[in-house]
Amino acid sequence: MPVEIPNPIPFDQDRTHASYDPKAVEKFWRILLSVDSVLQQFRSQFIGKSSPVHFFWGSFDLAVTRFSGRRAPERAGADVITREAYSHEVSSVGFWPGGGEVADAAFYSYAAPEPQGFKEARARPEHAFYHKQLGEFLLMYDRVREAESPRRALLDFCQSTYEAAANSGKWDRSGLERDSG
Repeated sequence: MPVEIPNPIPFDQDRTHASYDPKAVEKFWRILLSVDSVLQQFRSQFIGKSSPVHFFWGSFDLAVTRFSGRRAPERAGADVITREAYSHEVSSVGFWPGGGEVADAAFYSYAAPEPQGFKEARARPEHAFYHKQLGEFLLMYDRVREAESPRRALLDFCQSTYEAAANSGKWDRSGLERDSG
């Protein structure tokens, strides 16, 4: 059964979604490979607990999460999976192909729980912005693709939004980060 979509149809009963565009699938796969490489590099500078770069098949996003090491307040009404996923403070960044509130492909970054001052932080590069309804920073995929150095643009987004979460959340950055020198 698909998840994270409205009105899911069990796979074995789905007669609606039968199209397959090999060129679109290959393009998406190549994007994921490129993004994975950058997220792996970003992850490598963190010596605290972090997730592997992982793919959420329900929403089709590729993400990596860093943990502060401190417990987070329990989310009211959260199911058992969400409760465990956000049992500690996190800063997460990823790529999403778009849909719903944000129709086009985008990179996202959020902190949970969101610390005071996070949304007011300045994210890089200049086209990154805080989306109030989603409660996260976004950087549209096309802005990264068109950048002089797409890799640098995405790394700047990852680092600046992580710093916004870690600084406003008062994380022990000296104990969690590898000295880049």
